[in-house]
This record gives sequence, C-alpha cells and structure tokens, in this order.
Amino acid sequence: MRLLALAASALILSACSQGGEAPAEPAAPATPAPVLSGVDLSQPVRLLGTEPFWGIELTGSELVYSGVDRPEQRAPQPKALVQGTVATFQTRSASGTSFDVTLTATECSDGMSDRTYPLTAMVKVGEETLMGCGASAAALANAGESGPVG
Repeated sequence: MRLLALAASALILSACSQGGEAPAEPAAPATPAPVLSGVDLSQPVRLLGTEPFWGIELTGSELVYSGVDRPEQRAPQPKALVQGTVATFQTRSASGTSFDVTLTATECSDGMSDRTYPLTAMVKVGEETLMGCGASAAALANAGESGPVG
C-alpha cells in the first residue's frame, strides 16, 4: 500500500511539473513596413502641390488635408496598399468627402522650387484631382531650398 501511495505521489508531482505552463507559441513574423522609393509609409509623410496650393499630412493614423481657401479636413488613414512602384490609400472624412491618394515611386518637381521629391502624388478629393509631390515629413524638415528631398 505504501508503495502504491509513493507511486501515486510521484505521478501527481510529475503531472504538475509537466503541465504547469503551456508551451510558448512562436512569435508571428513582423510585417515589413510599406516602403516606396525609400519612403517608409508607416511614418509621417507630407504631400504638397501648387496651382492650387494644397497639402496632405499622412500622420500614420490620420490624413489631414489643407489648402489655400480650403477648409481643413481630417480622415482616418488606412494602411497603404503597395503594389510594385505604386501605393494607394482610400478613406473618407467625417463630413463624407472621399480621398483617393496614389503615390508613385518617380522623381517629382513641384514646379515652384528647385527641390526634387522621391514620390509623385495624385490625390482625388471628392471630384477634384490634384497633382503634386511627396516625401517623408522628416526629410522635408531637413531639406534645403534646392536639390533632392530625402
């Protein structure tokens, strides 16, 4: 009987030590950041255009649109859909204005400065289509008055 009790105790202790913790699941591989022409689209990106003057800030969570004689509008920023050398974003502001942003990995000049940007932007705001350029907000903050941005 004593031998049976010892064997039972050993089995219970063995079961407790083996089943105490679930095995750790392997971590899911990290999804690489969407990058287009060297611009990390998961970081703040600035788009701008002339004639008419307009700008869009892609903050990572929000699209903020502004322009001369245009009211500022905000919309949630979806993740970029990158296919080859093109990235697209589609969203809608709280007031119902649709924003379709297409970024292309081609060098761009804004036509007003001596800067060149790594992205060409086509933005459809409602029924209006705007053309411009884009770069990371950090690159624009550090850019000179001429030459490549980024």
